[in-house]
Amino acid sequence: MRNLDTPVKQIRHKIFTEVTRVGFESTDETLIHDIEAIPYNIVEERAQYRESIYRERAVASERVRLAMGLSLRPENKAVHLTSGLEASNIDEKYYEPPLMQVIPSACAACPPNKYIVSDMCRGCVAHPCMQACPKGAISMVNGRSYIDQDKCIKCGKCKSVCPYDAISHNVRPCEQACGVKAIGSDEQGRAKILDDKCVSCGMCMVSCPFGAISDKSQIFQLAHSLREGNKIIAIVAPAYISQFGDDVTPRKFKTALEILGFSDVYEVALGADIGAISEAHHYANEVATGNLPFLLTSCCPSWSMMAKKFFPDMIDNISQELTPMVATARKVKQEHPDAKVVFVGPCASKKLEAMRTTVRSDVDFVVTFEELDAMFDAREIDPASFEGEESLHNATAAGRGYAVAGGVAGAIEACLKEYYPDVPVHIEHAETLADCKKMLTLAKAGKLKGCMIEGMACPGGCMGGAGTNVPFTKSSKALKKYLAESSKKLPEKELEEIHLD
Repeated sequence: MRNLDTPVKQIRHKIFTEVTRVGFESTDETLIHDIEAIPYNIVEERAQYRESIYRERAVASERVRLAMGLSLRPENKAVHLTSGLEASNIDEKYYEPPLMQVIPSACAACPPNKYIVSDMCRGCVAHPCMQACPKGAISMVNGRSYIDQDKCIKCGKCKSVCPYDAISHNVRPCEQACGVKAIGSDEQGRAKILDDKCVSCGMCMVSCPFGAISDKSQIFQLAHSLREGNKIIAIVAPAYISQFGDDVTPRKFKTALEILGFSDVYEVALGADIGAISEAHHYANEVATGNLPFLLTSCCPSWSMMAKKFFPDMIDNISQELTPMVATARKVKQEHPDAKVVFVGPCASKKLEAMRTTVRSDVDFVVTFEELDAMFDAREIDPASFEGEESLHNATAAGRGYAVAGGVAGAIEACLKEYYPDVPVHIEHAETLADCKKMLTLAKAGKLKGCMIEGMACPGGCMGGAGTNVPFTKSSKALKKYLAESSKKLPEKELEEIHLD
């Protein structure tokens, strides 16, 4: 579903576009009216996807609040659409926790975990499903197998033995996508995010076919800041390649960002270059010498959060090196102390990383590629239409390779082999939170000693993030070409001497 331009994606795009337009164009006198008009602009005359126009507008209203950084309204209290607007209507970062929220009026209350018999059942003589069931939950009713849900323990043995694949396992798409089991149910059977487990990767959000889960955005505040003429510099994750059209070159992309209002554009791959060298140095001096049993990368905030929440005894094994986003932001602010910095990337959880006490002064805004695409549309900017005169600040293929699963570990390994040739290198990586959790379990059991372990929450790595615009299969091919065209392959060893703390 993620690889398709679904109505859910289209609705999100419309919301982001309208909220951005309000952020750029509304005055103090028109602001409330303009916000209240958005649900009516989105759902004009008739309902297309739900039973009534009123429910569609109710859902759109909650999306508007989330797009402005505000929380959902309670279902049992009269709260105006623009409640909290005064705090949100600013030209700097604004955030109300939690990041991920389920929109109750949009949730279809899908069955959380259920085995059912489909019309494919032939009522065969063997009845292997009955024989395999350890609880006697299956019987024959009207010539077909029937599962008693009160007796069923969801073991799946019936499904595994059915010769016609007639037994279906129904799982909530959001629940199935969550690798840390952070999806529960409220009293009405609707999905509920368990905040004590959630690491805000956004996989539930992009997997819900009803678009009932969404993260909060900072596009309204960013548009406000751009309108005010503040000096704002964009730092762009290397996964941007192909996200805004096949014909959008790095030069065209930079020009489009400058027309949008940014004063300059840097590649986050520059921070990745610094990180790769620093991590190689750290590995050679700490892991290879036995001072640390293993080292966990810290680039992916959801991976780091998962390690801290579920494996708290491993905190000391998480790399303390600056993430590429933070390293790049600090480098930019060293050069431009009067500027605000906006991270543009594929990742929802970077919004939380930017809220950390040690980071919030470095990164002023975080927007995803999905959100930036809507900002371009709101200002009628087509990146493909520009010639583009200046390229992005140059980074290496190693740093740009951080965008794909295995790229972080691969860059560190390449640096180790180049600059520490006598150090034996042991690299492991995992993608998706479920596999990351398995990897950490192995590390805890002492089976990954001496390893540099890379974890990526999203399938495929950053290029499969929740805030991307195109399928991973397509964007990864474009990235490979981008890496091949990079004039420099490895960062210089002298980068480890850079001080950004």
